[in-house]
Amino acid sequence: MSKSRMIAFLLLCVSLLSISALAEDESYSVNISVNKFLGSYLVNETGFSLYYYLNDSSVHGMSACDGECAKMWPPFYVENLSLPESLNPYHFSVIERADGSKQTTFKNWPLYFYSKDSSPGDVRGNGLEDDRWHVVVPADQPELI
Repeated sequence: MSKSRMIAFLLLCVSLLSISALAEDESYSVNISVNKFLGSYLVNETGFSLYYYLNDSSVHGMSACDGECAKMWPPFYVENLSLPESLNPYHFSVIERADGSKQTTFKNWPLYFYSKDSSPGDVRGNGLEDDRWHVVVPADQPELI
């Protein structure tokens, strides 16, 4: 192999290793996705939308969604939170649900999936149940007190 081909091969190998390392660095447990109608919103590590429930405001940061509700809207929980720099870890916490399981929160709002979102990027739950369910838009999400 000629010297120039050897150099080109080595540069290609280094480039591929750099791309792999970059991809690993970007596998966050919570990340931001963009929808042309909704703007930026939170997703889990596989790109599934995260939602909040307006009824949770009446139970002061606890979950008002259990039983059949939790089957349709499964609680989101991640033990080892990893975030891109654009998200502040201070805004995330964990609560204990009535059944003893844990749930991740954002600005004190418990986070959920929607069981009928079948692919990453689906936002089928946004605005459901008389506009009580919404994707989490980090820039506009008020703190739940």
